[in-house]
Amino acid sequence: MRHPERLAAALLVCVACGAMAQLADQDPDWKETPVPPPPAIRTSGLLPLDMGRVTALKFGVDPASLAISKDGVVRYVMVAASASGATNAMYEGIRCATGEFKTYARATTTGQWNNVQEPQWRSLYDNLPSKHALALAEQGVCNGKAPALSAQAIIRRLKSPPQQLYERR
Repeated sequence: MRHPERLAAALLVCVACGAMAQLADQDPDWKETPVPPPPAIRTSGLLPLDMGRVTALKFGVDPASLAISKDGVVRYVMVAASASGATNAMYEGIRCATGEFKTYARATTTGQWNNVQEPQWRSLYDNLPSKHALALAEQGVCNGKAPALSAQAIIRRLKSPPQQLYERR
């Protein structure tokens, strides 16, 4: 076989998709708590995410925006910056129990929030142009199917990520 890494990655995706389908049914009574309004957008003091070579954009999470609600959802403001200096911000949540994320609002060019109409939970493994939510979940938000114990624990993890066991491609 010429590309064993690709085969292994494809198998891992298949297993993950099957696991995500099973997780969705584990707590049929789960309800999301009311979502607080998006916090103010900050572009300084962001904690950078390691996106490998996946994208030319640089992503950072605002540590002041990190919050874990009683329903287990970790909410945060993510800022994406291009090499030209253009920035976008998203107010999102990650649900570690099901491996999903949701975008609640997006910032306009004037820095005002536009709420997403009827935001939907999507798999962290969806084939999206950017994998920032998955990177955040892996690098600090989730302990397997549970969220980190506190926002401070997430911040500590993001500031000192574990050494990569493999090179991202």
